[in-house]
Amino acid sequence: MLHKQSAGSNQRWRRLIACGPEQPGVLFGVAVLVGLALLVTGCERMRPPSDTLVVAQVAEPRSLDPQVTTALNDFRILVNLFEGLVRYQPGTLEPAPALAESWQISDDGRVYTFKLKDGVRFHDGSRFDAEAVRFNFQRMLDPEHPYHDTGPFPLAFFFETVASIEVLDRLTVRFRLDQPFAPFLSNLAYPAGLIVSPTAVKRWGDQVGRHPSGTGPFRFVDWRPGERVRLERFAADHLASNRSLREEQAQPLAGLQCDSGRASVRTLIFRPITDPMTRVAELLAGGVDLALELSPDNVARFRERDGFQVLEATGPHLWFLILNTREGPLSDVRVRRAVNLAIDRQVITDDVLRKTAVPAAGPVPEAFDWANNPELRPYRQDRPAARRLLAEAGYENGLRLRFLVPRGGSGMLDPLAMATAIQGDLGRIGVDAEIRSFEWNAYLARVNQGLDTEADMAEMAWMTNDPDTLPYLALRCDASPEQGGFNSGYYCSRRVDALIAQARRATDRDERARLYHQLEREVHQDVPWAVIASWRQNLVASAEVSGLQLEPSFYLRLGAVTKQGCASGTDSQ
Repeated sequence: MLHKQSAGSNQRWRRLIACGPEQPGVLFGVAVLVGLALLVTGCERMRPPSDTLVVAQVAEPRSLDPQVTTALNDFRILVNLFEGLVRYQPGTLEPAPALAESWQISDDGRVYTFKLKDGVRFHDGSRFDAEAVRFNFQRMLDPEHPYHDTGPFPLAFFFETVASIEVLDRLTVRFRLDQPFAPFLSNLAYPAGLIVSPTAVKRWGDQVGRHPSGTGPFRFVDWRPGERVRLERFAADHLASNRSLREEQAQPLAGLQCDSGRASVRTLIFRPITDPMTRVAELLAGGVDLALELSPDNVARFRERDGFQVLEATGPHLWFLILNTREGPLSDVRVRRAVNLAIDRQVITDDVLRKTAVPAAGPVPEAFDWANNPELRPYRQDRPAARRLLAEAGYENGLRLRFLVPRGGSGMLDPLAMATAIQGDLGRIGVDAEIRSFEWNAYLARVNQGLDTEADMAEMAWMTNDPDTLPYLALRCDASPEQGGFNSGYYCSRRVDALIAQARRATDRDERARLYHQLEREVHQDVPWAVIASWRQNLVASAEVSGLQLEPSFYLRLGAVTKQGCASGTDSQ
């Protein structure tokens, strides 16, 4: 039975949730952690119970339907609620069994047959089986499916090579592809491949993202907009799917008791705290147990502060500027190159980001060491060359660009500070970049619909699972927003399209690598983006928390986490 807190404990916990500061700007001008600590002493802070983990996220989730959302912020919740046929082996981006205990691939690379694990049930009590798998993928891929209108499904791209899905028996499902597709297993491990309860979809329709039901280690309890998403540990006897892979799950599930002063986490609470300084204040006051995506300055300070732990890890992340190649000044490749030559990436990564990122060059992150082109180098700042290019393009007297910037968001590093630095670099070559900032979800809605005459460039960050993902979804001619893609700058190169298509079909890794190397050279010349940096993801947590691990996928799996103290229903000050 899941642990339930006493009424008194819940009252105290509500006070903690409600206590400020929560609004961006409350901590304006505060630059040191000591000052932050002083600011929060006027409001009582009760620490979360030892069996409750409170996570400070950068934004409100958009949806808890894994086939609908595209945001890393949401993914970090979803991987604790849902499982897929496969998942990433811990510490890698290599596929490993999850709800499928094994699979076979045909010699021609077009048929994948999965043997499913038995005895698995969704959180709503319904049975996981091959029919549930078929339901999920047909829901995304078949416009005639009765629940296709519960979308849209922006990442259905990942599975567009699926020609048919056959249920061979209750625990065996077969995918037939219309062509070999090298990233197929990797894409199944992405959140778009997580399996949703068909019963929940049928009951809730397009509102299933507010009433999610999966097979993961935690089940959904409630979502209070602007305040929290709450999950609770799912019953151990139903969680069969990951035992062979995640032995670390065995202890938390076998007995949710105190062990040498440590308690397994029963409740997860994800709080949207958009302002990074407020996330710092809440960490210091004990209102949250861990916080994600703090500013580089604060990460550096927490490294030196007792009572906290800082986790950092590299991954397949890319931060770049989308440039409007369809209309306006940036439709001229000379102006795009001038923008790239104006920006000092080394100063941005060293000084603005405090070495929490490294300069990047192309659309394949260095984390994919086998696919990244080692000969490609980031554009180095060269102001005289940038001014010459502007003059050649007819802008010897300068020009003005409209620059869209989020105030925060998944993987966006320090977007306003970076925008200000880039604005300064551009100003030194005669380009006036007018910054227009938006809250994260509003920003995504604005940029994902495509850049237009009112937007010349926009900041963006992607965390990807395969070298194919970002070029396919954001660089192809046919990936424009109007066609369901993320090519918001409307870049179009038939040479690049051909290379993407060939790399997706190549099952030999060396051949794929050669194609990606060539693709990166083409994109580097055409400069549809200004690629700036790859991030070292960070997480800051109380020293009372253990069992945390950062993954290259940037997901946050919390099933093995424990906290100091016993889950007695009382809170410590």
